[in-house]
Amino acid sequence: MVAIIHKRSWRDFDWLLAFLAIAIVAFGTVQIRYAQPTETYWIKQIIGLGIGLVAMLAIAFTDYRKLLNLAPAFYIFGLLLLIIVLIPGIGLKINGQRAWIKIPGGIGQFQPSEFVKVTTAMMLAKYFGKHRAQALTLVEMIVGGLILALPIGLIMLEPDVGSVLTYFPILGVVLFLSAIRMRLVVASVILAVVMIPLAYWVGVKTNLVKNYQQERINVILDPENADRRRIGYHTWQSILTVGEGGLFGSRSSAEHSQSGLKFLPEPHTDFIYAVLAENYGFIGCVLVLLAYAILLSRLITGARRSSDRAGMLFIMAVVGGMTFQIFINIGMALGISPVIGVPLPLMSAGLASLIATFIAIGFAISVQLRRFVN
Repeated sequence: MVAIIHKRSWRDFDWLLAFLAIAIVAFGTVQIRYAQPTETYWIKQIIGLGIGLVAMLAIAFTDYRKLLNLAPAFYIFGLLLLIIVLIPGIGLKINGQRAWIKIPGGIGQFQPSEFVKVTTAMMLAKYFGKHRAQALTLVEMIVGGLILALPIGLIMLEPDVGSVLTYFPILGVVLFLSAIRMRLVVASVILAVVMIPLAYWVGVKTNLVKNYQQERINVILDPENADRRRIGYHTWQSILTVGEGGLFGSRSSAEHSQSGLKFLPEPHTDFIYAVLAENYGFIGCVLVLLAYAILLSRLITGARRSSDRAGMLFIMAVVGGMTFQIFINIGMALGISPVIGVPLPLMSAGLASLIATFIAIGFAISVQLRRFVN
């Protein structure tokens, strides 16, 4: 087996997938530098890229099946990180959320919830990856729900609703690809369509949905009448920034741009896509979306080539999670989804998100390298 891997390793290495990931990070780093010219976020992003590349290569040339066998240990380790971050004095509290651990040396902060997405996806792939000849049982679906519920419960204590929402597509994709009965899928969709508006109405009447949360939703439903100086400020400034770019991008200097003048909040993370739109316009936005589309298609190709279900499920769980994050983050920038603090994969500043994504990409490459190995 070692001889086969050694012979095929470099020939079957997915260079396009790796190149696209590096290119998106590099392009995003330029946007971060433009958005925050007086800060060091872009330097930290380069450091994160270096760490991510090392992690990607190490995992790519490791048998992914050995890693999946250790999935329970990784999963427990992730839960411990989520517990540690809640301890005052260890976990950093920023904007009312205790969701980060400070990294020594001035590198920045580490957000465990981003890393735990990978360990949770591994655990789900391990559990549902065994060969099956029949549809999922109720017990199996309950166990899958519990695997997801543990990290979600801990993240809600931070609290970080945005991160919690990015976990659900991971379980949804795994269940859908694990022979769940279609009538359950249809019933779930119908139930969601009915219950979500009903739950929102009940939440408003009982004050469980706070006023500021209602306003965030109203900004999307009725933007013309939203308060543009308070809750609607982020959304309107992002829309203005996107519009400033036009077709080919604005020629404003960094000091005179929307982000440079401090009108656009969090331009290096939540609204990095708006900064991209301002700099490179509609054309640049389309090209970045095309890069993401090709990257996701390469991941899907790797999943189709997997020699076992577990490898396929892990990659597709990553695809589901990344697709959801891309849609929500870009929706935030364009004013079609609420502002919930979801980063744009590979482009937004953040060590944990960047490294976790490269770990997932390394796993996908490992699956492809071993598709001919029994």
